[in-house]
Amino acid sequence: MNANHVGSLYPDSFGNFGVGHAVTVNVGSVANAVAQISIVGASSYIVRRITVANANKSIATANVTVTTSNDGNVSNAVASLTTLSNVTSTTRFQDLTLAAGAATTVYTAGSLYVNVPVAVSGGTCDIVVYGDVVTL
Repeated sequence: MNANHVGSLYPDSFGNFGVGHAVTVNVGSVANAVAQISIVGASSYIVRRITVANANKSIATANVTVTTSNDGNVSNAVASLTTLSNVTSTTRFQDLTLAAGAATTVYTAGSLYVNVPVAVSGGTCDIVVYGDVVTL
């Protein structure tokens, strides 16, 4: 492999790589694990940001968290409870507030889970997790 070519490099050679995403996430019902975000291409990773975009309508009053467990336990939070106040139309986005522990944690969970404590009827969005791949 010639390391002088970008095509020869793997995700662990770049920063801020999209490590997982969930499309058409239903934020229309209050529930834990409304969506599973599968982490692809990394067995360990650092979460740098989680972005909500591509909403089907204004979901500005919805609240979401992202955790490493499907039970919604906030002690496993990657993203803190965040109101999606900036997602007022289909062309708006918002980065979630990362939990304090995310600043120093290398994650190995194969999936992250989206939890909705406050819903917006009929609302959907896409959620992308960006981070640094530590090991493939």
